[in-house]
Amino acid sequence: MRENFVINPKYSHLQPALKDALYQFEKVGEYVTKGERNVIKKIELNGVVFNIKSFKTPNFFQSIIYQYFRKSKAKRSFEYASKLANFGIGTPTPVAYIEFFSLGLKQSYYISEHLDYDFDFRVLIHKPKFENREEILRQFTQFTFKLHENGVNFLDHSPGNTLITDVGNNQYEFYLIDLNRMRFEPMSFEKRMNNFRRLWPSKTMVKIMAEEYAKLYNKSTSETYETMLKYSRDFQKKKNSKKLRKRKRQRSRA
Repeated sequence: MRENFVINPKYSHLQPALKDALYQFEKVGEYVTKGERNVIKKIELNGVVFNIKSFKTPNFFQSIIYQYFRKSKAKRSFEYASKLANFGIGTPTPVAYIEFFSLGLKQSYYISEHLDYDFDFRVLIHKPKFENREEILRQFTQFTFKLHENGVNFLDHSPGNTLITDVGNNQYEFYLIDLNRMRFEPMSFEKRMNNFRRLWPSKTMVKIMAEEYAKLYNKSTSETYETMLKYSRDFQKKKNSKKLRKRKRQRSRA
């Protein structure tokens, strides 16, 4: 079996220990998440805590695609995190990735530094009275504007994929995770507004974010609000309709 291991030069001194942890992934560390598709475990080496993400083993057709035609999720995660870091955009520090090939991609892992955060964007949706909520939303909008100005179209810009730390004095820092679906391209106004759709914001949240984005983009508040709200509502209707159809199919089978 052939392997491809790439490491951030900053961590080259830990290469043997990191590779050993990857080879023994099932035996080392503690689980952070254990999903059907991906598994994340946490390990500590030389006083530094790392997260190792194991991606779901692809089927035969997908494995061939990943070997010859498309970058693996682990490789994309590492490269995209490195690009974000170069832009000064928050994401857990990329450390390394490894791919194993044998008649296609068999397994891949992505390693990043573990990030201690205070909450994620979901809290702002589920707790309307969350302390300093409006200010956090405004700073989050500034963060998203910075993404767009750097030509970053984060296709999974959803509530669980932004981690937030409170650094004091009403200032917050934002970090993107789950990076393997991303495009680097010029961001038109329509693309920018469409990029907010997966956040599942309420009308109040849209109003706050639209006001802030309009100031940054030199666009009218009304047009920004209406466009952002349209994309958000269209996305929510589509998702709710899909859930309804799924429930109907389940009832018909019962």
